[in-house]
Amino acid sequence: MEHPVRFKGHESFIIREGWLNKGLREVKRDPKVFYQNYGADALGVGPNMAKSIRYWLKCSGLTDEGVRSVVRLTELGEMVLKNDPYFEDIFSLWVVHCNIARNRRQATSWQLFFNEFEYEEFTKEELEQKMAGLAYGAAEGQNVPTRSVKEDCEAILRMYTKKPAKGVNPEEKNVSPFGVLGLLKQTEEGYAKSQPRLDQLPAEIALYLMAGKMGRRRAISIEDLLSQRGGPGKILHLKRNGLMELLGQLAWSEEIALDQTAGLDMVYLPEGNEPGQIVQRHYSGKEMFLGKNSKIY
Repeated sequence: MEHPVRFKGHESFIIREGWLNKGLREVKRDPKVFYQNYGADALGVGPNMAKSIRYWLKCSGLTDEGVRSVVRLTELGEMVLKNDPYFEDIFSLWVVHCNIARNRRQATSWQLFFNEFEYEEFTKEELEQKMAGLAYGAAEGQNVPTRSVKEDCEAILRMYTKKPAKGVNPEEKNVSPFGVLGLLKQTEEGYAKSQPRLDQLPAEIALYLMAGKMGRRRAISIEDLLSQRGGPGKILHLKRNGLMELLGQLAWSEEIALDQTAGLDMVYLPEGNEPGQIVQRHYSGKEMFLGKNSKIY
């Protein structure tokens, strides 16, 4: 298969409060932690939960398993552990969400849901039916167990739908810190995608996604940012007005350049805006700006 896919790698567990912190800390302490009873003893959870924590760390881009029998923190994992180990900064949750939602190889259902599932409002049954077709296409015609896709759909709904604050045990299986992002809401008929509150969405997250998407290119149209896979429109469920507000903030602080003359509607990204640099600047509290001599492509 040219593009590997993976379904139900999470052992039926969504990310729980404290899991990412616990995983980062233990991997830093012992890179072989997951090879000793799956890491269950060190993490203080059951073996299946330990496998799930390992999976989510990898999907999030916080760990790397390129070396056999060793799990190491990535540059991103090191920065998060140093600067926001308890994920108290919503920026950190947004970065993790962005990485998962673009990770077709390891979190295929998440990538499909945020990039290719077009329904704005839907029932659980409609989600499962449509996602089964998308999964079949992603697997290039190979058989994908229906149950695995259904369990992924269930996990997506539990992970992103905010639960009532009262009467909820933080250790309960259905509770995830990602509910605060505001990407999904329950309706009388089922569920609906929702644009997050912009005061809870740092403009730097849109910049992070642009930097990851554009590569060596330094110019992209606003329409592409809204509609293309991996862009802020898809990954953050942004409408045009929401995207424009974030782009306006970035342009005002000279982190990007906007050209809306003659119907161009283009965004220009300066050099020095790689994803890792954007994360580091956020944590360091330094301003991002375009120098007078910065070159725009």
